[in-house]
Amino acid sequence: MRILVKSKRSLALVWFMATLVPVMRAQVAMRKANGMEGTGTSVTERRTEDGASTTWGRDTTKHKKTKPTPVGQFQWRVDRRLGTVIDAENNDTVVHNFQNFNNTDGYTGHYNFLGNVGSPRLSRVFMEREQSDDFLFLKPFSFFRTALQDFRFTNTLSPITNLAYHKCGNSQNGEDRVRAYFASNINKISGLGFKLDYLYGRGYYNSQANSMFGSTFYGYHRGERYNIHAYVNINDLKMGENGGIENDAYIENPQSFQQKYSSKDIPVMLSQTWNRNHEQNFYLTHKYNLGFHRDIEVPDSLKPTPPSEGELLSSLPDSLRQVLHVDSVARQAMVDSLMRQWRSQQVTPQEFVPVTSLIHTFDVRRLNHNNVAHSTPDDYYTHHYFGQWSDVYDKTRSLAVRNTVGVALREGFNKWAQMGITLFGTHELRNYRMPDWTAERDTVGNRKYVENDISVGGELARTQGKLIHYNATGEVWLVGQKSGDFSVDGNIDLDVRLGRRDSLALNVHAYAKHRTPDFYFRHYHSQSAWWDNSLGRELRTRVDGTLRLRKLGTRLSVGFENIVNYTYFGMRNTLKDSANVGSVIPVDYTRAVSVRQAGGSVRVFSATLAQDLRFGPVHWDSEVTYQKSSDQVSLPLPDVTLYTNVYLLFRIAKVLRVQLGGDLRYFTSYYAPDYSTSVGQFAVQDDHSPRVEIGNYPIVNAYVNLHLKHCRLYVAMNHVNQGSGHAFWAPHYPINPRTFHFGLSWNFFN
Repeated sequence: MRILVKSKRSLALVWFMATLVPVMRAQVAMRKANGMEGTGTSVTERRTEDGASTTWGRDTTKHKKTKPTPVGQFQWRVDRRLGTVIDAENNDTVVHNFQNFNNTDGYTGHYNFLGNVGSPRLSRVFMEREQSDDFLFLKPFSFFRTALQDFRFTNTLSPITNLAYHKCGNSQNGEDRVRAYFASNINKISGLGFKLDYLYGRGYYNSQANSMFGSTFYGYHRGERYNIHAYVNINDLKMGENGGIENDAYIENPQSFQQKYSSKDIPVMLSQTWNRNHEQNFYLTHKYNLGFHRDIEVPDSLKPTPPSEGELLSSLPDSLRQVLHVDSVARQAMVDSLMRQWRSQQVTPQEFVPVTSLIHTFDVRRLNHNNVAHSTPDDYYTHHYFGQWSDVYDKTRSLAVRNTVGVALREGFNKWAQMGITLFGTHELRNYRMPDWTAERDTVGNRKYVENDISVGGELARTQGKLIHYNATGEVWLVGQKSGDFSVDGNIDLDVRLGRRDSLALNVHAYAKHRTPDFYFRHYHSQSAWWDNSLGRELRTRVDGTLRLRKLGTRLSVGFENIVNYTYFGMRNTLKDSANVGSVIPVDYTRAVSVRQAGGSVRVFSATLAQDLRFGPVHWDSEVTYQKSSDQVSLPLPDVTLYTNVYLLFRIAKVLRVQLGGDLRYFTSYYAPDYSTSVGQFAVQDDHSPRVEIGNYPIVNAYVNLHLKHCRLYVAMNHVNQGSGHAFWAPHYPINPRTFHFGLSWNFFN
């Protein structure tokens, strides 16, 4: 009987303790959190009788630790059609070769351009020429513009601001560029930011000043179920047109003139002539994911270790531990109770698994293009369709509105779903306005063109896993101007480890595109150029691949493309009556531009080998491209394009990174495309009149590139070998003389 009574008392005591312990632990935790003693007064702060606070003369901030600002970010791009997130490297804080960032000819000198910063450009490497769906007049401005598919969204641990300034020359001929980039997170999965970019290049030759301003604002939310990306971009691009210099001999043979000419003294073909493009882009893509949550399998090594009996009882008050010390039954019951409480607090980690995604993308693009001139020579253009040469104001307006809806069966929601499948449909409305003759054909009015297209397509993709990834997209146009067009595009990536220190990456890409030529290839009306063409569809098929050995710094790319009905711009020059037959002097000709299609097929083969070598602090990075076009009249390409960079790379006091060296750009001679001021596009030279070659001329730059913590700085001397040959970036557009460049970029985290 005594044993039974004693057991009942023990159970009652255990029940009382089990009920009391959580309350006592909660009170202790609250007191610790509030810094309170048993009397209810703060340890570091006491109050006087009237309630005033006093620290008794102590410095309460003395022992407070200042937390360092977290630094870290990652960036991604989005697919324009479906809004698919694509991981991307951070290109706004690149340290290596920062001195080449503001070079219009590109980091490795692959572009022809008109000499002044920000001017239209065209890659000499055919495989690098982008086939975007941007408006035709915007494609040559790839240096300044950042297309949506290349824009980086940013997730950052703390707000980041990047300010950059690039300078060249003086107030008469120099270049200035100011860039500002800001990114901040609202929370871990939402953020916003903006980018501002202003460029002003006065030009080293007359009448070629460029002024450009771009602004981009973005925001995103990447939740488990709902994702949204929004992007607004406005660019204003104003470019002075000088038509090139009047005579190439000013550069090639300056000794033939009685006096010495500086770049500003050399006469040019045009003055008071501008091409201006004002574009607006609004893009919104959002996605809703349907799926489920599942437990994450945690390795035993990462699972929390159950606390020992001593650890469980250590949080109890001393008086209670003394009671349990002498009563083994009560102690065991208390330990069991505390262990159950600990286990109930352990939450099994879970992850959301998307199964199906509902997708909608809304894309609006608007462009106003103007060609303005106030003093065009009467014999500069061959044709004159309307108006006065003293008052040229050619304009065209473009609007494109695209809606895409899609449904995706997501990859990886179970072991059988080894790839994702997406089906989508797109409607695009395009609206164009340009001058046209009235019904009586005696006055010029404004004509509106409207095109509607509907297409459907699908995508197969594997993005998970470490060894192999692939993507294949197909689309066919069913209704509208592009009815009958189709596109099939695919690529596959393979990444194989080679031992512990190296890896081999292989990328193979192929496509077949049967497309209606761009609207402005089919229709364009202005004072000096006018056409309404009926063009055949262009069929492009390409296969290319890239092999990389990362540790060895080796990259090999090989590609082949076949084009049927290749569509391009071509010049047609007419010799003036007063000029000598066979002359290559620009002032001896009038000029016109037209659209052409090559008969039969044009084939291009290209191979690029890049190798980075290192000998202690000495580095030698080189890249050489060999390419061959089957039709050098319709598609002229240089046989060899070379870039090589030799530099020392070292640190001073272990903190200042120094890159000191020089680089060289070179390409073999070829009949490079001319430039038409009438349409602001590169056009092949007229093969019915004498043509001019450019190339076979090295361009040498020297530089010092510094990096210290969040600051990047460079000084460079470009074209140090000025005066040694045929120095042209494009026919009749000389390379700038020897110039000194300076650039600074600073990151701020707060």
